Amino acid sequence: ILMGVSGCGKTTIGTLLSIETGIKFIDADFYHSKKNKTKMKKGIPLDDLDRIFWLNKINSELIKYSKKSVILACSALKEKYRLKLIKGVEQKVYWFFLNGEFKLIYQRLENRKNHFMSKKLLKSQFDILEIPNYGIEINISEKKEDIINKIIKYI
Repeated sequence: ILMGVSGCGKTTIGTLLSIETGIKFIDADFYHSKKNKTKMKKGIPLDDLDRIFWLNKINSELIKYSKKSVILACSALKEKYRLKLIKGVEQKVYWFFLNGEFKLIYQRLENRKNHFMSKKLLKSQFDILEIPNYGIEINISEKKEDIINKIIKYI
């Protein structure tokens, strides 16, 4: 599971990792409801209630692939979200926290086109982020190729 705030590179790294390994890639953004996407586009942060249905759908997908490897890109900002994501998942889960400075990620969001996540929400994501004390922390300022190689080494 690739986790971190919006704009840290989860989708980019997940896609490249999937190409490199042949492992199926799932992007949690795909499972957001229209209501959640509209809310985020307006710059309104999601709360725990907004995320419950979304997390349940992603968890169902992970359980569906329990007998296979899968790469998931998901913000998973709080520990309770991470626990919800993997509830009932039988295979070993590797966590990769894509970490970077606010300024760098904000610049990335400014350059992003046609995405529902408003750059105004980045601060709210950093505010609620509970950095896990497990998994592998990846500095997003590294080259994409180095990040991919580091992840492959661990899995």
